[in-house]
Amino acid sequence: MMKGTDAEREPLLQSTAGQSSAAAVPPLATKELKKVGPLEISRRTRYGILAGIWTGTFLSSLNTTLVATLLPSISSEFDKSHQAHWLGTAYLLAICTFTPLYGRLCNVMGRRGANQTAVFFAALGTAACGLSGNMETLIAARFLGGLGGGGIATTATIITSDMYSLRSRGLTQGISSLFNSLGMGLGGPLGGYISDRFGWRWAFIIQLPLFFISFLLTSVNLRYVTPGKSKSTKEVLKRIDYGGSFTLLVAVFSVLIFLSSRFSEELPWSSPSVYVPLTLAGVFAVIFVVFELCIAPEPVLAPILLRQKIPVLVGISNFLVSMCNFTVMYNFPTWFQTVLLTSASEAGAHLIPNGISISCGSLFAGWVMHRTGKYKRLNLIFGLFPFAAAILISLMREDSPPAQLWLSIIPLGFGNAVVLQTMLIALLAHLPESSMAVGTGFGQLFRGIGQVGGVAISAALFQTMLNSELHKRIHGLNAEETIEKIRHSATLVAKLPPDLQRAARDSYAISLRAVFLMAATSTFLAYLARLPIPDKPLDASRPRGHSVNAAPPATAAVEAAPSAVTQGDASIKDTSDDDEDDGCPSIRTEGPRPRRLSTYESSEGGMDLESDVIGGSARSYGSIRS
Repeated sequence: MMKGTDAEREPLLQSTAGQSSAAAVPPLATKELKKVGPLEISRRTRYGILAGIWTGTFLSSLNTTLVATLLPSISSEFDKSHQAHWLGTAYLLAICTFTPLYGRLCNVMGRRGANQTAVFFAALGTAACGLSGNMETLIAARFLGGLGGGGIATTATIITSDMYSLRSRGLTQGISSLFNSLGMGLGGPLGGYISDRFGWRWAFIIQLPLFFISFLLTSVNLRYVTPGKSKSTKEVLKRIDYGGSFTLLVAVFSVLIFLSSRFSEELPWSSPSVYVPLTLAGVFAVIFVVFELCIAPEPVLAPILLRQKIPVLVGISNFLVSMCNFTVMYNFPTWFQTVLLTSASEAGAHLIPNGISISCGSLFAGWVMHRTGKYKRLNLIFGLFPFAAAILISLMREDSPPAQLWLSIIPLGFGNAVVLQTMLIALLAHLPESSMAVGTGFGQLFRGIGQVGGVAISAALFQTMLNSELHKRIHGLNAEETIEKIRHSATLVAKLPPDLQRAARDSYAISLRAVFLMAATSTFLAYLARLPIPDKPLDASRPRGHSVNAAPPATAAVEAAPSAVTQGDASIKDTSDDDEDDGCPSIRTEGPRPRRLSTYESSEGGMDLESDVIGGSARSYGSIRS
């Protein structure tokens, strides 16, 4: 009979052939088991890892909104204000379509390799932005930066999931969201300040040392070994949804081309630049859906979740909330620069309250859910805040009191931060462990499309309204030329003669009011979509992985079934049974469920527990070829 630590080190699962554990473990595997797992690392190492990945998260979020206050300066230098929205949509489009790759790369390259690849592409794209000589190069550089930006957020989520349990992650994710929200909220103000003082190019170049710090911190600290590594690099790469990512990219990109050509460039419907991309968008959207439903072994759009109430409602809410967020953030500074004629730094400063409120909202939601284990009441109360804020913003006038100009955006940031946090937890609470990453990827897909749509659709509406309003107010000789100059250069408004300036300011004010009302409508529809989502106690947290040293010898490469592990009073099977009552039937498989730590993760998603039978796709075994 063994005593003390010797007994604790005995494998939980014995060889069925009666062989000793020592005989079952080759020397190399024994060496691997001695490496430190994510739950065994020291506090200092864990904080070093968090500092590295959260620095990258901050920069990724910063670049999401950085160009909001740089648009007038950049577009005026290149004289292409009508194309300025591409600086936002290019970055968001890359995030939306290429983020799924990084979940798989975490298995192929390891956590550190995948994270540092993302940091490298983000830094390279940022440097290229600062050195761009024309609008086309700058747009391409933004797309390159987005390739890394989405990966930074995804790998940070997976790494955090390795080190913390779901229950502990309630507060940890709130802190993580603080850096995400802080970057998103400070992007506009910092961009405007740096643009006024040093020029818009320095807003990109100044970030490069921080990217280096992030890379250095992960190089030194991110060295733990994760249990449950996938079969082989070839197997993992085969499971990536290349077809889905490509068709989604072409479909969304074609929609953006159509919106730009028809509403920004004002080309007629008969122009090939209008009807060709519109046709391609429809064709590739159909191909994307068919590919996801029938062909892809690991689809981004998991077919089974389309039949489940909670993931679909969360996806709709994510789409509409993201559309509201990015509609306001990309147009709010423009109102101050074109209607009040402020500088870029002062216009960006009006986004500071939003950044603070987003950070406070994320922390508040995480703290309350951590303390109470509930989320629905939070959602019902604070979910109406963004609607009220959007209405207040739409009512701004040149003679509005400072309190309205500075504080009206606060409920928007706070409310939407609470909504996104509660919807994440609601999604995780209503899904079985085996489909957690699939569900979060499903919700994040809608969120990413909403971000792109918020910038692109608001830009199309804004340009259409602006063109119409300018034609109502400006007449006479050279009217068309004057209107084109005003549309192409927002900074020109402050330099116009008094009569033309008055016409331009009024036109911008009316056009932006329509955009803010669109945001209000979007967030109200999101609120209605969330109402049917039920509350569910969060007291019983899902089981997490054990340390590497505790893994059974026979599963040094693939961890044993998590269904054998219980947490609280419920096992994985019990949790799945509960989910059926909530409109989310579980994904059932027979036999052990080996663990791979990632497929497609959202920027705030959960760690995947995936099996050879269902993979990350929630598709039946017969439709998967491995």
